[in-house]
Amino acid sequence: MHLRLSESKLPVAPLLLIAPFFLWGTAMVAMKGVIPQTTPMFLAGVRLVPAGMMILGVAAMMRRPQPRGWTAWLGILSFALVDGALFQGFLAEGLTRTTAGLGSVMIDSQPLAVALLACWLFGEHIGLWGWLGLGLGVLGISLLGLPDEWIWGLLQGHFAIASFPSAPELLQQLFQNGEWLMLLAALSMAVGTVMARLVFRYADPVTATGWHMILGGLPLFAFSSLWESEQWVHLDFSGWMALSYSTVFGSAIAYGLFFYFASSGSLTSLSALTFLTPVFALLFGNLFLAEVLSPLQWFGVGLTLVSIYLINQREAIARKLQGATASEPVSLLEETVAATVELLPQSGGNISDVTRVPLQITDAESKILQ
Repeated sequence: MHLRLSESKLPVAPLLLIAPFFLWGTAMVAMKGVIPQTTPMFLAGVRLVPAGMMILGVAAMMRRPQPRGWTAWLGILSFALVDGALFQGFLAEGLTRTTAGLGSVMIDSQPLAVALLACWLFGEHIGLWGWLGLGLGVLGISLLGLPDEWIWGLLQGHFAIASFPSAPELLQQLFQNGEWLMLLAALSMAVGTVMARLVFRYADPVTATGWHMILGGLPLFAFSSLWESEQWVHLDFSGWMALSYSTVFGSAIAYGLFFYFASSGSLTSLSALTFLTPVFALLFGNLFLAEVLSPLQWFGVGLTLVSIYLINQREAIARKLQGATASEPVSLLEETVAATVELLPQSGGNISDVTRVPLQITDAESKILQ
């Protein structure tokens, strides 16, 4: 487990390194493809509960301790509501109204929100490149989420105040907009990232992750039973295979490969590849679902991917520009990815869990995570 990927003699090692991001991206396409045969809340529940059971099974084999005390369980319940139910619920509803590629880009934009939360709550340094990434990200997301006619009207000077919808109409339009629902999903995940730092002080990270996915999925099944119908009636063989793929391959296997590589020391390679997920989602969404983006949306995709890279690599970029030598300590991002190996991701199969902007970890918290 301590062999670096670069030292591996396996001829398929580079392909295995990319595999988690390929699986996460294609899982989004699989979810989008199966939505016409099922319902959003049912799909979200299926994405969470089986994955949580798998994680608890692994935790049992690893003999990890179960949560103890009201503090631990209340923290897990809160975590499940935000990072489980709200995140997966917004994601599934958003996929019914947007493309898989755009959905993946919006989800993977959540490091922008995490960076701001970390700065406000924990005083984390963002730096010049981080702020530049945040600015590009806001612009990119605006191009993705706002209607094209609004943007072109503003650029051409034809956007009259009278044509702007009223507040109720605006809210209705936004909540019918899949990109904005995806943005809410990303914000839910960002808040969950901050909550995870507190929850894992009182509960084992592996078992807490499994329980939060199960407890977060149960309300989604409850909502589905109350307000949805024919959740599985129209699912054919290909539909069940798509559900299985997004849960097993897009969650269990993808995370297993990622944590193997992360624990073997391939942190720099992993951090540089995290934004490949929306690229794969865009590519396969176009190939299998015939998804087409407008020129403005493609420009927004490019800006968002650049912003994600700048946010995740801001420490490394600053060191390179300052003429840092190879003997300097690893960046905060690499340290946090190492800590993530212990924490496990808190979501049912999105690369966003891996691209989460790192939070400052104190010495005391480091001992808790070990």
